[in-house]
Amino acid sequence: MEFKNKIEELLNQFLEERKDLFLLDLKISAGDDITVILDGDQGVTLQDCLDASRAIEFNMDREEHDFSLQVMSGGLSEPLTMPRQFQKNMGRDLDIILSDESKISGELVKVDDQQISLLLRYRKPKEVGKGKVDVEEEKVIPYAEIKKALVAIKF
Repeated sequence: MEFKNKIEELLNQFLEERKDLFLLDLKISAGDDITVILDGDQGVTLQDCLDASRAIEFNMDREEHDFSLQVMSGGLSEPLTMPRQFQKNMGRDLDIILSDESKISGELVKVDDQQISLLLRYRKPKEVGKGKVDVEEEKVIPYAEIKKALVAIKF
């Protein structure tokens, strides 16, 4: 069996046992450096990364094929790319760049397989008189229109 296929098979077997985890990315370099990036419905712990690493490493023969293996969680700097990640971040503020390069920020309030909904909060001038009013508006954004979505980090 080809090296990459064997790694994918071992990783898929591990993820079948651990339904709370899912694969974000699998990279295998020309020098057989393997990088696995995981995420989970409840986050990813160090133990989860160790378990995934062992599931691969203990079933591969280094005498037959030498490789290095790194298993990690996506982290806050990684963009959200799949509905399951958006679902996990319900209630959090997101910063989104749309396909037309416009930017939008708001609280993630709904997620389904086709789109997300953000609650936008902003101030706009009153229609009559001076001053501004607070506005809350729900904006539906299809996944196809999202170029990049990040969880907003607030201190």
